[in-house]
Amino acid sequence: MLSALVIDDELFAREELTELLEETGQIEVIGHASNAIEGLKKINQLKPDVVFLDIQMPQITGIELLGMLDPDTMPKVVFVTAYDEFAIQAFEDNAFDYLLKPVDTCRLEKTVKRLLKSEYQEQASPAVLAPQTLDQVPCIGHNRIMIIPTQDVEFAYTDISGVHVQTREQKATSQLTLKVLEEKTPLVRCHRQFLVNIKAIKEIKLLENGLAEIITVSNHPIPVSRRYLKTLKELLGFH
Repeated sequence: MLSALVIDDELFAREELTELLEETGQIEVIGHASNAIEGLKKINQLKPDVVFLDIQMPQITGIELLGMLDPDTMPKVVFVTAYDEFAIQAFEDNAFDYLLKPVDTCRLEKTVKRLLKSEYQEQASPAVLAPQTLDQVPCIGHNRIMIIPTQDVEFAYTDISGVHVQTREQKATSQLTLKVLEEKTPLVRCHRQFLVNIKAIKEIKLLENGLAEIITVSNHPIPVSRRYLKTLKELLGFH
């Protein structure tokens, strides 16, 4: 039996699909989410085998959420949509599968059979559909959900409590991994645990033993390791 997460902003749609999936006897729905940010958090927490993902959702679409997942660990994704053009795009771009709303039970059975037969995530994953860049970073902080424009992020770092992003005004926690932020935003690696926005650098202090320290425009200090100092200087035009 496969574990599944259902992400859809419509309560009725979530409940109806959950009922249909459980009736197959092959899918156990272990969670629901009403938006992409909540969905991202539950994907990281529950690690389902498959995600049934609505495409049209407010703020962050299903396709944008796909781009926020780590391709090395992401589950299989089945798009669920009321819009034929999105379904056709998903099919042509080799997404694992798609379902049109209202979901037809015979069509769903075919999807479930394909999921059960599939043992290779690399070919089944719809990674080709994922956006190559992220324009916004979903975050949680101070009992609220925030959508932070990527260009506003001064730096990002990871510690024992998770991945954090810092802007001029605030620090927030993100469900995105540092790897995804490095690959899909302008943030540049300067340390094993830190990424920095080149445009947010005010100065670089050169220290002993080939180390350095970045001071951002908001006066935040960021460590720079020897491994990344040369690349960082080249990006800034120093050779």
